[in-house]
Amino acid sequence: MDMRRLEMLRELADRGSVGAVADEMQITPSAVSQQLKLLEREAGAPLIEPAGRGVQLTSAGRELAATATDLAVAMARAEARWHEYMGRPAGDVSVAMFPTAAEMLFAGLLKRLAAEPEIIVSATDRDPTKNYDVLEMVANHDIVVADSPTVTEQWHARGLNLVPLMREPLDVVLPKNHRLADRRTVSPKDVIGETWIGAPQGFPFDRVLQDLAAFTGEPVQIAQRFDDNRVVEACVAAGLGIAILPRFTTRTHANELVTKPLTGIGATREITAVIRPDRMERLSVRYVVDALTEEASDVAAAHQGV
Repeated sequence: MDMRRLEMLRELADRGSVGAVADEMQITPSAVSQQLKLLEREAGAPLIEPAGRGVQLTSAGRELAATATDLAVAMARAEARWHEYMGRPAGDVSVAMFPTAAEMLFAGLLKRLAAEPEIIVSATDRDPTKNYDVLEMVANHDIVVADSPTVTEQWHARGLNLVPLMREPLDVVLPKNHRLADRRTVSPKDVIGETWIGAPQGFPFDRVLQDLAAFTGEPVQIAQRFDDNRVVEACVAAGLGIAILPRFTTRTHANELVTKPLTGIGATREITAVIRPDRMERLSVRYVVDALTEEASDVAAAHQGV
């Protein structure tokens, strides 16, 4: 079987459409379709079938796509062994991080990589919890830093490498003159009846509010929802409500805000790096993942006891 056609099948499995595969490989959609038909002849089995306005892989197609992944891993491993033999890691590495992860980690990551000028990192602050296709994000970037509740069983089924980076507490954020501002910690019962400034549904902060409602049996009153944590902070500082925000990146706005640990429920988020298995074999990608892991560990350690 032709390796390029196998790669097209694998990309179709991850990207979900012939058009997306064509964009990635810089050819026309009709050329992709023709190559996949040739691959079906080589394989002796139907690999794709109609699905709505597009196509999807058959069971044979999914099996062959998995085989294509194995081949890509083997080729990447061979290339990595050669680079190890030749010397230092080199190459371009693309990274996608959700915004607060980028705020915490990216500058420090670049400083750690300064000693390896042959590794060129390009990053974007794209959040997998927003309406992006997470599998396509992993296909488009060497490393995706995600809040791990967005790492679904589908990611595991695709054999993606998941590298834990840190566990970040999520705190209750209050105006400095709030009735609970002097407490050392806040319990779910303490915040019954409060007005909340929330995050979009499905975000980790929103999941904590759902857990609060389940724990207390009382509805949570959400006045506004915002993507941007800075907008949430401004609303809380203005006395418009309280919020759940991440401990390591929440700003107290010249002491206008206070943050309090929430007891009684699991108010944390797991931050994870997600990488395609073949890309994880690349020496440059492994080097960046190691540096990212070290940076995350130092950031978390710096906030211990804060």
